[in-house]
Amino acid sequence: MDANEIAAGRERWQQRYDKAHKRHADFTTLSGVEVEPLYGPAEGVEYPGFERIGWPGEFPFTRGLYPTGYRGRTWTIRQFAGFGNAVQTNERYKLILGAGGGGLSVAFDMPTLMGRDSDDGRSLGEVGHCGVAIDSASDMDVLFGGIDLQKVTTSMTISGPAVPVFCMYLVAAERQGADLSKLDGTLQTDIFKEYIAQKEWLFDPEPHLRLIGDLMEYCAQEIPKYKPLSVSGYHIREAGSTAAQELAYTLADGFGYVELGLSRGLDVNVFAPGLSFFFDAHIDFFEEIAKFRAARRIWARWMRDVYGATSEKAQWLRFHTQTAGVSLTAQQPVNNVVRTAVEALSAILGGTNSLHTNALDETLALPTDESAEIALRTQQVLMEETGVVNVADPLGGSWYVEALTDKIEAEAEAIFQRIKERGTDGTITSGILRGIEDGWFTSAIADSAYTHQRALEEGDKRIVGVNCHTGTIAKDLEIMRVSHEVEREQVKLLQARRTDRDQAAVDAALKRMIDISRTEANMVPAMLDACRAEATLGEICDALRAEWGVYREPARF
Repeated sequence: MDANEIAAGRERWQQRYDKAHKRHADFTTLSGVEVEPLYGPAEGVEYPGFERIGWPGEFPFTRGLYPTGYRGRTWTIRQFAGFGNAVQTNERYKLILGAGGGGLSVAFDMPTLMGRDSDDGRSLGEVGHCGVAIDSASDMDVLFGGIDLQKVTTSMTISGPAVPVFCMYLVAAERQGADLSKLDGTLQTDIFKEYIAQKEWLFDPEPHLRLIGDLMEYCAQEIPKYKPLSVSGYHIREAGSTAAQELAYTLADGFGYVELGLSRGLDVNVFAPGLSFFFDAHIDFFEEIAKFRAARRIWARWMRDVYGATSEKAQWLRFHTQTAGVSLTAQQPVNNVVRTAVEALSAILGGTNSLHTNALDETLALPTDESAEIALRTQQVLMEETGVVNVADPLGGSWYVEALTDKIEAEAEAIFQRIKERGTDGTITSGILRGIEDGWFTSAIADSAYTHQRALEEGDKRIVGVNCHTGTIAKDLEIMRVSHEVEREQVKLLQARRTDRDQAAVDAALKRMIDISRTEANMVPAMLDACRAEATLGEICDALRAEWGVYREPARF
């Protein structure tokens, strides 16, 4: 790019920056030196290939979605939390919000993630242990009691039974008197990554995609601020993928959902802004920053050039980040505070829109109140003390970061091509479904995980406290334990609610939902009616299992 084009770009950025809202804050260094909101090539200097880097707030968005960076608004502190029953988790949410958290992120227990009720025999011993137990809309009432859902953005990390859980959330908001059209938040809903990595599915891919398409339509029409899909790379990375695999598989899944929306006749400029992303921030500092920058650039280009998105918001890749749970160690767990801080900083320098920081004890158990507070304060120290919010994309133009961004992008593009070649009709969706069916994704991730494990065992890669610097004077941590009494009380509560409800209304609502499932009509309104009647999550999902069957992963060797 020649000097005149660079100067014109800087002028465009300046005009946008001048018009944008800025926070009232001190944008100086610790020593009092005033810093510019953005840095770029020197005046009059040519920079070959600068169009791939560009300016914050304009295509290809390598340097961020907004001309102000974090001067306009900082990332949302969104701490993932859930354990025990709805009462206990509600208390944790109020602690997080009271300590400065900017939004909520719900962790569900394993029975809920699998669409099972707490009194299902397969739920025994799991209720409330890796998240909160939610059986019906009444549990959602308690979960968000005293929290204004119209004012707090809420993320829910669930995919298989995401749509009925979302309906329960809507019913709880209705009962608060909220205007549902003003709700804001994110539902994960990403079923592709379940088949690829996390393994929490209910049905074959096609019925899941039908429900997701219905949800996309419903939110676009009724709840425009709510994002019905958070395409998740986090679980792909935690399963052992490389950074480039995480990026490529995640964006490919996103392209699949774009193709789903287009197949429904939806306007890409209307539904695409409702797609968001969820990435892992791992321990290799610069690789993660490059990954995030490449993600925005790839998504913007594909949305514009492949899928025809013309609005900027439809080209934006907005993402939440969680620090890498798999990087935490049971050995010398206090060191996990350092790991989490480094990983969080990489997400911030990569331009994340919201962030969860893991607690130091999460490799051992659910976080205690104290460790949860340390995790929250880690973000606040980075936000308030380090100056990282003063300059947009401060590493932009770094020879190393730009070269690494280009390399990860090239690796991702090569993977996209292999995915398309696996399909039968030239779409990304066809390639994804074939890759799920024949185990291509899981095999590739397993190979990467094996390579990394060998490097650890041979000492080529090092983890402090695990295969180097193993001596310590640290004492064992006091960890949080969820009492089995939680399960007993939740089961009793569920059974009492079944007794108190209008069973005829429940049966009629479930029948109507199944009748609608046999048509092309949108299933969300009928599912909402079932939740209003206090149908349980297990009852809704079991009715759909009876209609659609269950997915069994093929055995592979």
